[in-house]
This record gives sequence, structure tokens and C-alpha cells, in this order.
Amino acid sequence: MQVTQTLADGLKREFKVVVPAAEIASRADAQLEDMRGKVRVNGFRPGKVPVAHLRRLYGRSVVADVVNDYVGEANRKIVDENQIKLAMEPKLDFGAGEEGVAQVLEGKADLAWTVAVEVLPTFEVGDVSGIKIERPVVEVTDADIQERLENLARRNVSYTDKEAGAKAEKFDRVIVDFTGKIDGEPFEGGTGTDISVDIGSNTFIPGFEDQLIGVAAGEEKTVEVKFPVNYLSETLAGKDAVFDVSVKAVQAPSELVADDELAKSVGLESLDKLKEVIKGTVEREYANVARSKVKRQLLDALDAKYTFDLPPTLFQQEFDNVWQQVEREMQQTGRTFEDEKTTEEEAREEYRKIAARRVRLGLVLAEIGESNKIVVSDDETTRAMVERARQFPGQERQVWEFYTKNQGAIAELRAPIFEDKVVDHILSLAEVTDKPVSKEELFKEEDEETTEEKSEA
Repeated sequence: MQVTQTLADGLKREFKVVVPAAEIASRADAQLEDMRGKVRVNGFRPGKVPVAHLRRLYGRSVVADVVNDYVGEANRKIVDENQIKLAMEPKLDFGAGEEGVAQVLEGKADLAWTVAVEVLPTFEVGDVSGIKIERPVVEVTDADIQERLENLARRNVSYTDKEAGAKAEKFDRVIVDFTGKIDGEPFEGGTGTDISVDIGSNTFIPGFEDQLIGVAAGEEKTVEVKFPVNYLSETLAGKDAVFDVSVKAVQAPSELVADDELAKSVGLESLDKLKEVIKGTVEREYANVARSKVKRQLLDALDAKYTFDLPPTLFQQEFDNVWQQVEREMQQTGRTFEDEKTTEEEAREEYRKIAARRVRLGLVLAEIGESNKIVVSDDETTRAMVERARQFPGQERQVWEFYTKNQGAIAELRAPIFEDKVVDHILSLAEVTDKPVSKEELFKEEDEETTEEKSEA
């Protein structure tokens, strides 16, 4: 087998591979000879089948197996001898057509094909200890705990009708009938009768509850809302809707009581224990938000630190994925590039930058992880599989089997674990200083940052 490099252009490489017909025939004959003692053919004693007869029976399939073996060997030879890391699976071009393939299988022509590959860029990881990160830190206050206690207590309150003409206030319950319409037409699931709406619970479409503040029993109200872009129903996601609401009753909640009995209702022995659990929950929530901001700072620093060419196909695939998501969201919301005060070409250019950032950061984190021997253990993978299965009650076995039989799905499950471990490693070397901030500062622009991180991280 002869392998010759024919192209070296940036991260693109191309090789010409030729295997003489005589070499293929020799290996095929060796395999046929090995088959003599293993196959049984009517009319012949075991091990006494002539090779010529085996060639007539199995020659074509054996040659096909030999060809497949040579293709795999050529790929490994290209990688090993040129010391390259593949960015994508090699693209093979045999270019001989059906007639040419037949000639090879019949031993009448040499086997020749081209192998096109894209390689990963080489770059120095360098020292990351100089990266400076500010970690926002928020102290959990008594007011935070009290707010959570009140929200929990509010779930257990009873409601009584307010006097005639009384207006609905925040935390009141309003009993309503409603009919929802999109573009003037009722939509499936948009009608409700005797529906309890707890104002301030944030359980309805954003904006729905707030517009009921001030209504009284017997009144009619028109509520205008927009379904969230990530709404469960794709036919409603991002759509503007109008609800014709009939108010049947306005009810006030009983006094909120936060005591040991409330704690016992959620399986805890005392109010103090409940406060302790709430404090821990809030601390974890704040820590998660802080980590997302720290990670964003780190990714920004890495993005500024490294510049190198990207594998064209890898970049194009990433851009295609990002752009398909953009088009899908615009279709769901009915918005246009003009509504976003841009043009399609300007938007494409912006998302090309996002795709390039994602690919570049992925390569940087992978290189840092590999050079520091960071791996995802089997135990970590198993825990992730168990956690994913728990997200689908009643279907745990099917989810588990899906992952155990699908290596691609396993890889997708391991990827964020690997990324977090690499991020933690870099943070252990970087200059991280705590910065006390208020709760408002911690959550400031968090929605915008989360949306952008989905595209970039």
C-alpha cells in the first residue's frame, strides 16, 4: 500500500492511496487459505476444500473485506505517520464508479482512492494562571429567608371572597373564565372555566396575572400577552395572544403563618430547621448564578487569549446549527430581521462570530483538558445517566437503555462534565477574587447573559 500526500492547505490535507491488485489478491488468498479449516462445504471433507473452489464461492466477499481492511489501515497510517489529530472523519473518494469497483473486486485493477481530512490546529496552551476573575458573592439575608418562608406559607393559605366591588391586589386569588385568541381566532387549550389565578404566583403566561390587579367580581377584562419563545407548545411559542376574561370572584388569602407546623408539613421538625434548609437552598442558587458569571468571564478571557485557524467543516457545522436555531425561533415568533433592526447578512455575520467563538473555545478547553490529563470517570458518567433517567419518571429503563446502547449520546452526556472539570482546573490556577454584590447586582442582566451563553458556551 502506497500513501502519498497530495495537498497541504491550511488545516486541509489530502492523500492518494494505491493498493496494487496483486497485493489485494495475495491477502485474499491468505484469508481463503485460512478459511479451509473453518468452513464446511458439501462434498468435501473438513480442511480439504480446494482454495480455487472457495474463491469461486467466497472470493468476491473476501476481497471486499480485504478492501475494507485496507481503508481502515490507510486511515490509521495517515494519522500515525503524519502525527495529526483529525477534526472530522476522513472523506473518502474512490471515484472509479461501479465498473471500477467491480474491476477491483475481480482482481483486474489496482485499488486507488483519495482521503481528504481536516486536522485540528496546533497551538500553545501557555500559562493560564494570569487570568483574573471576579467572583460575585451575595450574603443570604434574613429578608431572603423570610420571603421564601412566606412563599411556602402562601401555598397553604385558604381564601375567602372579598366584599362586592373590592379590587384584586397582589397575592389575591381571582376566579375567572377566559377565551384566548391569536390573530382573532381561538386556539386549542386557550379556553378555561372557573380557573383560579393567584396573582403574583408567576404560574401563568408572563404578564397575565399582573393585568388582573384592580379587577372586581363581575367585570370583563382584555388581557394581552406574548407566549415565551421557549414555550412548550411550538405552535404558540413567541405568539401574541389576547384573552377575553370574565371575573367571577375575587378572594383574599388568610393570614400567613410560618411556624413549626409549616415546617412539619414539608417533613422537617421545626421552623428553625426549615429556615436552615431554605438558607442552604438560596446559597446554592446564588452560587450557581455566580458560577455562570465566573464561567462567562473565564470564557471571555480564553477567547481573547487564543487566535488560530478553525477547521472549515467543523466551523460550518457549528454555524449551521446556530443558524437553524435562529431561523426556527424567528419562524415561531413571527419576527423578521427588520424587527431586530438588522439584515439577514448582518445577522449571519454576527452568528458566524458566535459559531467561531464556540468552536475555538471548545478546542482550547479540549487541549487544556488533554494536556492536564483531565478525564470523565465511569462513575461520573453513570451518575449523569441516572440523573437524566430521573428526569423522565416512568421511562427510566428506556432512557438508561438508550444511553447504554448509544455511544454518541454518552459522549454528549460526558461533554458538559468534561467542560466543567476543565473550567474548575483553570479557575484553580487563575487569580480569583471575591467581590461582594447585592442580589440585584448578581441577577442583573442574567436573562440576557443566559441567552447569549446558550449560543456561546
